[in-house]
Amino acid sequence: MVQTHSSPSDSPPAALPGLDLVQGDMLEMDALIRQRLSSGVPLVGEVAHYIIHAGGKRLRPVLLFLCSNALGCKNPHRLPLAAVVEFIHTATLLHDDVVDESSLRRGKATANARFGNPASVLVGDFLYSRAFQMMVEVQNMRVMDVLAEATNVIAEGEVQQLMNMRNADITVDDYLHVIRSKTAKLFEASARVGALIADASPAVEAACATYGQALGTAFQVIDDVLDYAGDSTVMGKNLGDDLREGKATLPLIAAMQRGSAAQAQLIRHAIEKGHAQYPNDPAASEAHAELTEIIQIVRSTGALEITLDAARKEIERAVQATRLLPTNQYSEAMAALAMHSLQRQF
Repeated sequence: MVQTHSSPSDSPPAALPGLDLVQGDMLEMDALIRQRLSSGVPLVGEVAHYIIHAGGKRLRPVLLFLCSNALGCKNPHRLPLAAVVEFIHTATLLHDDVVDESSLRRGKATANARFGNPASVLVGDFLYSRAFQMMVEVQNMRVMDVLAEATNVIAEGEVQQLMNMRNADITVDDYLHVIRSKTAKLFEASARVGALIADASPAVEAACATYGQALGTAFQVIDDVLDYAGDSTVMGKNLGDDLREGKATLPLIAAMQRGSAAQAQLIRHAIEKGHAQYPNDPAASEAHAELTEIIQIVRSTGALEITLDAARKEIERAVQATRLLPTNQYSEAMAALAMHSLQRQF
Protein backbone atom coordinates (compact mmCIF):
# COMPACT_ATOMS: atom_id res chain seq x y z
CA MET A 1 0.00 0.00 0.00
CA VAL A 2 1.82 3.08 -1.24
CA GLN A 3 0.88 6.49 0.05
CA THR A 4 2.66 9.79 -0.19
CA HIS A 5 2.62 12.64 2.24
CA SER A 6 3.72 16.23 2.09
CA SER A 7 3.79 17.90 5.45
CA PRO A 8 1.72 21.05 5.18
CA SER A 9 3.74 23.05 7.58
CA ASP A 10 7.11 22.02 6.27
CA SER A 11 6.60 22.64 2.60
CA PRO A 12 6.11 26.37 2.04
CA PRO A 13 7.55 27.98 -1.09
CA ALA A 14 11.33 28.39 -1.36
CA ALA A 15 11.12 32.19 -0.95
CA LEU A 16 9.77 31.92 2.58
CA PRO A 17 9.30 35.43 4.02
CA GLY A 18 11.42 35.98 7.10
CA LEU A 19 13.71 33.01 6.59
CA ASP A 20 16.62 35.24 5.62
CA LEU A 21 16.16 37.25 8.82
CA VAL A 22 16.64 34.22 11.06
CA GLN A 23 19.14 32.30 8.94
CA GLY A 24 21.89 32.76 11.52
CA ASP A 25 19.65 31.43 14.29
CA MET A 26 18.65 28.47 12.13
CA LEU A 27 22.28 27.54 11.42
CA GLU A 28 23.09 27.62 15.14
CA MET A 29 20.02 25.50 15.84
CA ASP A 30 21.07 22.98 13.19
CA ALA A 31 24.46 22.60 14.85
CA LEU A 32 22.75 22.01 18.21
CA ILE A 33 20.39 19.46 16.66
CA ARG A 34 23.30 17.48 15.25
CA GLN A 35 24.95 17.52 18.66
CA ARG A 36 21.85 16.44 20.59
CA LEU A 37 20.95 13.63 18.19
CA SER A 38 23.94 11.66 19.42
CA SER A 39 23.15 8.33 21.04
CA GLY A 40 25.08 5.27 22.16
CA VAL A 41 22.68 3.19 20.07
CA PRO A 42 23.72 3.54 16.41
CA LEU A 43 20.26 2.90 14.94
CA VAL A 44 18.78 5.73 17.02
CA GLY A 45 21.16 8.26 15.52
CA GLU A 46 20.79 6.84 12.01
CA VAL A 47 16.99 7.04 11.96
CA ALA A 48 16.89 10.39 13.74
CA HIS A 49 19.38 11.99 11.36
CA TYR A 50 17.51 10.51 8.39
CA ILE A 51 14.15 12.05 9.30
CA ILE A 52 15.50 15.34 10.72
CA HIS A 53 17.44 16.04 7.53
CA ALA A 54 14.78 14.79 5.10
CA GLY A 55 13.90 18.28 3.89
CA GLY A 56 11.37 20.92 4.79
CA LYS A 57 11.75 24.52 5.94
CA ARG A 58 11.46 23.90 9.70
CA LEU A 59 8.72 26.46 10.01
CA ARG A 60 8.04 25.97 13.72
CA PRO A 61 11.55 27.04 14.78
CA VAL A 62 11.28 29.89 12.28
CA LEU A 63 8.16 31.12 14.11
CA LEU A 64 9.90 30.93 17.47
CA PHE A 65 12.84 32.96 16.14
CA LEU A 66 10.67 35.52 14.35
CA CYS A 67 8.54 36.13 17.45
CA SER A 68 11.48 36.39 19.84
CA ASN A 69 13.41 38.68 17.47
CA ALA A 70 10.33 40.84 16.88
CA LEU A 71 10.34 41.42 20.63
CA GLY A 72 14.06 42.22 20.72
CA CYS A 73 15.00 39.01 22.48
CA LYS A 74 18.43 37.39 22.18
CA ASN A 75 17.92 34.97 25.06
CA PRO A 76 20.32 32.05 24.43
CA HIS A 77 17.55 29.64 25.41
CA ARG A 78 15.88 30.34 22.08
CA LEU A 79 18.30 27.89 20.39
CA PRO A 80 17.63 24.74 22.46
CA LEU A 81 13.92 25.54 22.56
CA ALA A 82 13.80 25.84 18.77
CA ALA A 83 15.49 22.44 18.59
CA VAL A 84 12.92 21.11 21.06
CA VAL A 85 9.96 22.09 18.89
CA GLU A 86 11.68 20.56 15.85
CA PHE A 87 12.29 17.31 17.77
CA ILE A 88 8.66 17.19 18.89
CA HIS A 89 7.47 17.77 15.33
CA THR A 90 9.81 15.13 13.93
CA ALA A 91 8.61 12.60 16.49
CA THR A 92 5.03 13.19 15.36
CA LEU A 93 6.09 12.63 11.72
CA LEU A 94 7.69 9.31 12.59
CA HIS A 95 4.57 8.14 14.39
CA ASP A 96 2.21 9.57 11.73
CA ASP A 97 3.86 7.68 8.92
CA VAL A 98 3.53 4.42 10.81
CA VAL A 99 -0.14 5.02 11.57
CA ASP A 100 -0.90 6.10 7.99
CA GLU A 101 1.25 3.31 6.48
CA SER A 102 3.03 5.95 4.40
CA SER A 103 6.02 5.08 2.24
CA LEU A 104 6.96 8.52 0.85
CA ARG A 105 7.29 11.97 2.37
CA ARG A 106 8.48 14.90 0.24
CA GLY A 107 9.39 12.44 -2.49
CA LYS A 108 11.71 10.45 -0.20
CA ALA A 109 11.17 7.07 1.46
CA THR A 110 9.73 7.49 4.96
CA ALA A 111 11.74 6.24 7.92
CA ASN A 112 9.27 3.41 8.49
CA ALA A 113 9.65 2.30 4.86
CA ARG A 114 13.43 2.30 5.17
CA PHE A 115 13.99 1.13 8.74
CA GLY A 116 10.69 -0.55 9.65
CA ASN A 117 7.78 0.41 11.90
CA PRO A 118 9.33 -0.67 15.24
CA ALA A 119 12.45 1.47 14.70
CA SER A 120 10.36 4.48 13.62
CA VAL A 121 8.10 4.32 16.66
CA LEU A 122 10.96 3.85 19.11
CA VAL A 123 13.14 6.59 17.61
CA GLY A 124 10.08 8.86 17.74
CA ASP A 125 9.96 8.08 21.45
CA PHE A 126 13.67 8.91 21.71
CA LEU A 127 13.10 12.32 20.11
CA TYR A 128 10.21 13.06 22.49
CA SER A 129 12.33 12.15 25.51
CA ARG A 130 15.36 14.09 24.23
CA ALA A 131 13.10 17.11 23.70
CA PHE A 132 11.93 16.92 27.29
CA GLN A 133 15.51 16.58 28.57
CA MET A 134 16.43 19.78 26.74
CA MET A 135 13.29 21.48 27.98
CA VAL A 136 14.22 20.74 31.58
CA GLU A 137 17.73 22.14 31.03
CA VAL A 138 16.23 25.56 30.24
CA GLN A 139 14.65 25.61 33.72
CA ASN A 140 11.65 27.72 32.76
CA MET A 141 8.50 26.21 34.22
CA ARG A 142 6.16 28.29 32.07
CA VAL A 143 7.91 27.18 28.88
CA MET A 144 7.81 23.56 30.05
CA ASP A 145 4.10 23.89 30.76
CA VAL A 146 3.37 25.27 27.27
CA LEU A 147 5.40 22.61 25.44
CA ALA A 148 4.20 19.72 27.59
CA GLU A 149 0.60 20.79 27.09
CA ALA A 150 1.14 21.14 23.35
CA THR A 151 2.63 17.65 23.11
CA ASN A 152 -0.36 16.21 24.95
CA VAL A 153 -2.87 18.07 22.76
CA ILE A 154 -1.10 16.89 19.60
CA ALA A 155 -1.36 13.29 20.79
CA GLU A 156 -5.07 13.77 21.50
CA GLY A 157 -5.52 15.26 18.03
CA GLU A 158 -3.83 12.25 16.46
CA VAL A 159 -6.16 9.88 18.29
CA GLN A 160 -9.20 11.99 17.39
CA GLN A 161 -8.22 11.95 13.72
CA LEU A 162 -7.87 8.18 13.90
CA MET A 163 -11.37 7.94 15.38
CA ASN A 164 -12.70 10.21 12.63
CA MET A 165 -11.35 8.06 9.80
CA ARG A 166 -14.06 6.83 7.43
CA ASN A 167 -16.65 8.93 9.20
CA ALA A 168 -18.63 10.93 6.65
CA ASP A 169 -20.61 12.76 9.34
CA ILE A 170 -17.71 14.94 10.49
CA THR A 171 -18.76 18.58 10.91
CA VAL A 172 -16.71 21.65 10.09
CA ASP A 173 -16.20 22.21 13.82
CA ASP A 174 -14.95 18.61 14.20
CA TYR A 175 -12.56 19.15 11.30
CA LEU A 176 -11.18 22.41 12.73
CA HIS A 177 -10.80 20.89 16.19
CA VAL A 178 -8.52 18.17 14.83
CA ILE A 179 -6.47 20.66 12.79
CA ARG A 180 -5.99 22.96 15.76
CA SER A 181 -4.97 20.03 17.95
CA LYS A 182 -2.86 18.01 15.54
CA THR A 183 -1.23 20.61 13.30
CA ALA A 184 -1.73 24.15 14.61
CA LYS A 185 -0.95 23.45 18.27
CA LEU A 186 2.82 23.25 17.80
CA PHE A 187 2.75 26.38 15.63
CA GLU A 188 0.92 28.11 18.47
CA ALA A 189 3.31 26.78 21.12
CA SER A 190 6.40 27.76 19.10
CA ALA A 191 5.21 31.33 18.68
CA ARG A 192 4.14 31.56 22.34
CA VAL A 193 7.52 30.29 23.54
CA GLY A 194 9.19 33.01 21.44
CA ALA A 195 7.18 35.54 23.44
CA LEU A 196 7.77 33.85 26.79
CA ILE A 197 11.55 33.90 26.55
CA ALA A 198 11.28 37.59 25.64
CA ASP A 199 9.37 38.25 28.87
CA ALA A 200 6.51 39.67 26.80
CA SER A 201 3.34 41.03 28.38
CA PRO A 202 0.35 38.68 28.60
CA ALA A 203 -1.33 40.56 25.73
CA VAL A 204 1.68 40.19 23.43
CA GLU A 205 2.14 36.54 24.43
CA ALA A 206 -1.52 35.89 23.54
CA ALA A 207 -1.06 37.71 20.21
CA CYS A 208 1.92 35.50 19.32
CA ALA A 209 -0.05 32.37 20.25
CA THR A 210 -3.00 33.53 18.14
CA TYR A 211 -0.68 34.19 15.24
CA GLY A 212 0.80 30.69 15.46
CA GLN A 213 -2.57 28.96 15.77
CA ALA A 214 -4.09 30.89 12.88
CA LEU A 215 -1.08 30.35 10.62
CA GLY A 216 -0.94 26.63 11.43
CA THR A 217 -4.65 26.26 10.75
CA ALA A 218 -4.37 28.11 7.44
CA PHE A 219 -1.45 25.94 6.31
CA GLN A 220 -3.41 22.75 6.94
CA VAL A 221 -6.59 24.05 5.31
CA ILE A 222 -4.62 25.08 2.22
CA ASP A 223 -2.95 21.67 2.17
CA ASP A 224 -6.43 20.14 2.08
CA VAL A 225 -7.30 22.37 -0.88
CA LEU A 226 -4.19 21.21 -2.71
CA ASP A 227 -5.25 17.60 -2.23
CA TYR A 228 -7.95 18.32 -4.84
CA ALA A 229 -6.54 21.26 -6.77
CA GLY A 230 -2.77 20.95 -6.70
CA ASP A 231 -0.21 19.55 -9.09
CA SER A 232 0.85 16.09 -7.94
CA THR A 233 4.25 16.42 -9.63
CA VAL A 234 4.94 19.59 -7.63
CA MET A 235 3.43 18.45 -4.34
CA GLY A 236 5.16 15.06 -4.23
CA LYS A 237 1.86 13.38 -3.40
CA ASN A 238 -1.12 12.11 -5.36
CA LEU A 239 -4.36 14.07 -5.60
CA GLY A 240 -7.06 12.58 -3.43
CA ASP A 241 -4.70 10.98 -0.92
CA ASP A 242 -6.84 12.17 2.02
CA LEU A 243 -9.87 10.51 0.44
CA ARG A 244 -7.93 7.28 0.03
CA GLU A 245 -7.30 7.39 3.77
CA GLY A 246 -10.96 8.01 4.55
CA LYS A 247 -10.40 11.57 5.82
CA ALA A 248 -13.40 13.89 5.62
CA THR A 249 -11.57 17.17 5.04
CA LEU A 250 -13.25 20.54 4.47
CA PRO A 251 -13.37 20.27 0.64
CA LEU A 252 -15.32 17.01 0.95
CA ILE A 253 -17.58 18.34 3.71
CA ALA A 254 -18.40 21.42 1.61
CA ALA A 255 -18.93 19.36 -1.54
CA MET A 256 -21.40 17.10 0.25
CA GLN A 257 -23.28 20.16 1.49
CA ARG A 258 -23.38 21.87 -1.91
CA GLY A 259 -23.67 18.94 -4.31
CA SER A 260 -26.69 16.92 -5.35
CA ALA A 261 -27.95 14.02 -3.26
CA ALA A 262 -26.27 11.59 -5.66
CA GLN A 263 -22.97 13.47 -5.49
CA ALA A 264 -23.10 13.61 -1.70
CA GLN A 265 -23.78 9.89 -1.55
CA LEU A 266 -20.84 9.12 -3.84
CA ILE A 267 -18.50 11.13 -1.59
CA ARG A 268 -19.95 9.57 1.55
CA HIS A 269 -19.40 6.10 0.13
CA ALA A 270 -15.80 6.99 -0.77
CA ILE A 271 -15.00 8.29 2.72
CA GLU A 272 -16.47 5.22 4.37
CA LYS A 273 -14.56 2.83 2.10
CA GLY A 274 -11.19 4.59 2.27
CA HIS A 275 -8.24 2.48 1.11
CA ALA A 276 -10.36 -0.46 0.03
CA GLN A 277 -12.24 1.65 -2.49
CA TYR A 278 -9.37 3.82 -3.70
CA PRO A 279 -6.08 1.95 -4.04
CA ASN A 280 -3.20 4.21 -4.98
CA ASP A 281 -2.49 2.20 -8.11
CA PRO A 282 -3.86 4.12 -11.13
CA ALA A 283 -4.23 0.77 -12.90
CA ALA A 284 -7.28 0.09 -10.72
CA SER A 285 -9.37 1.74 -13.42
CA GLU A 286 -12.86 1.63 -11.89
CA ALA A 287 -11.81 3.04 -8.54
CA HIS A 288 -9.55 5.55 -10.27
CA ALA A 289 -12.43 6.76 -12.46
CA GLU A 290 -14.63 7.22 -9.39
CA LEU A 291 -11.91 9.15 -7.59
CA THR A 292 -11.52 11.38 -10.65
CA GLU A 293 -15.28 12.01 -10.60
CA ILE A 294 -15.17 13.00 -6.93
CA ILE A 295 -12.29 15.40 -7.53
CA GLN A 296 -14.38 16.97 -10.28
CA ILE A 297 -17.38 17.26 -7.93
CA VAL A 298 -15.23 19.00 -5.34
CA ARG A 299 -14.02 21.44 -7.97
CA SER A 300 -17.39 22.08 -9.61
CA THR A 301 -19.48 22.62 -6.46
CA GLY A 302 -17.42 25.57 -5.22
CA ALA A 303 -16.12 23.51 -2.29
CA LEU A 304 -12.56 24.66 -2.91
CA GLU A 305 -13.58 28.32 -2.84
CA ILE A 306 -15.34 27.75 0.49
CA THR A 307 -12.23 26.05 1.86
CA LEU A 308 -9.94 28.80 0.61
CA ASP A 309 -12.21 31.38 2.22
CA ALA A 310 -11.77 29.57 5.54
CA ALA A 311 -7.99 29.76 5.04
CA ARG A 312 -8.19 33.47 4.21
CA LYS A 313 -10.05 34.15 7.46
CA GLU A 314 -7.30 32.41 9.43
CA ILE A 315 -4.62 34.37 7.55
CA GLU A 316 -6.38 37.65 8.35
CA ARG A 317 -6.54 36.58 12.00
CA ALA A 318 -2.79 35.94 11.92
CA VAL A 319 -2.04 39.30 10.30
CA GLN A 320 -4.21 41.12 12.84
CA ALA A 321 -2.29 39.46 15.66
CA THR A 322 1.04 40.80 14.36
CA ARG A 323 -0.26 44.35 14.77
CA LEU A 324 -0.01 43.95 18.54
CA LEU A 325 3.76 43.40 18.25
CA PRO A 326 6.39 46.13 17.83
CA THR A 327 6.66 47.25 14.22
CA ASN A 328 9.95 46.01 12.79
CA GLN A 329 11.28 43.78 10.04
CA TYR A 330 10.50 40.63 12.02
CA SER A 331 6.84 41.38 12.74
CA GLU A 332 6.44 42.56 9.16
CA ALA A 333 7.92 39.26 7.98
CA MET A 334 5.41 37.40 10.15
CA ALA A 335 2.54 39.20 8.42
CA ALA A 336 4.13 38.58 5.01
CA LEU A 337 4.54 34.90 5.80
CA ALA A 338 0.84 34.62 6.60
CA MET A 339 -0.17 36.36 3.38
CA HIS A 340 2.32 34.34 1.35
CA SER A 341 0.84 31.05 2.53
CA LEU A 342 -2.05 31.45 0.08
CA GLN A 343 0.45 31.12 -2.75
CA ARG A 344 1.55 27.65 -1.69
CA GLN A 345 1.81 25.06 -4.41
CA PHE A 346 2.98 22.20 -2.17
